[in-house]
Amino acid sequence: MRSVKIDRKASRPRGKGGRGSARATRNAPAPQRPFGRRKKPNAIARTWRAVTSWFVFRRPMLTAAAALILLAAIGALFVGGTVGRTLHTIDAASAAAVEDAGFGISQVHIIGNARTPGESIVAALGFKPGQSIFGADIATARLRLKKLDWVADADVRRRYPDDVSVRIVEKLPFALWQAPDQKLWVVERDGGLITTDGVEQFRGLPLLAGAGGSSAADIVDAVAQHRAISARVRGYERVSERRWNLILDDGVTVKLPEQNWSKELDALDRLIIDNGILEHDVVEIDLRSPTHIFFVLKSGEKKSETRGNAA
Repeated sequence: MRSVKIDRKASRPRGKGGRGSARATRNAPAPQRPFGRRKKPNAIARTWRAVTSWFVFRRPMLTAAAALILLAAIGALFVGGTVGRTLHTIDAASAAAVEDAGFGISQVHIIGNARTPGESIVAALGFKPGQSIFGADIATARLRLKKLDWVADADVRRRYPDDVSVRIVEKLPFALWQAPDQKLWVVERDGGLITTDGVEQFRGLPLLAGAGGSSAADIVDAVAQHRAISARVRGYERVSERRWNLILDDGVTVKLPEQNWSKELDALDRLIIDNGILEHDVVEIDLRSPTHIFFVLKSGEKKSETRGNAA
């Protein structure tokens, strides 16, 4: 067997000298690596540092006073209008440059307006000829258009380089409503008010009356399903915001109940067709009782009939 001889390294000498050397090695600061090359400040930077350090650290009151003077000077420029005039001049110059470049508004294209005059639409837009198309406030213009009587919705878009496109959606007239103050309105199906102008051209629409009577879509639609009643009805009167009266030709008033009034339309239809009730001298037909039908004659006489009997 071959033997291998291993030489041991000389052990570290013990003693104060050795221990102190190890501690010094551990506590020595790590070497710092330079990150780029530090540039020496130029003359302007050195001067600026010197002035700011002199003001801030040696003369704090002087620094505050200088700041106040600067703020006062800026405020005086704003109050005196110098800044405003300068900005206005810059804005005018930039607008002129934009217009010269072909981006000034020159045309407004309008579609969808059947009852709203084009002049009213252009006025509501608020755009001026030659105005920069980039500075046109589209959102505000749309809100102004929606305030016009007949406008339900509007879409406003830029068409570069110099056109504005406007699409109008108008409200649909459903009926005429005579308000409690006797003013006559054109109203929408949901009762929304449209306008009081030009109502004479809508005389063919259903006539509504009374407080709360502007919304009458349900009863108007129901009457339209009864040909005999529809041919004779001239108006709908809302009573106490609870129920309806039908105003027929020759001034005959039909009083409907608050509840289940649609069934009473069937009863009225039979009275007109089967019994010829409107050929009699009646001025009022009261259908509010569940057991009887009451009539008022032109002479003032009152009559009643049990439900199911002929009048």
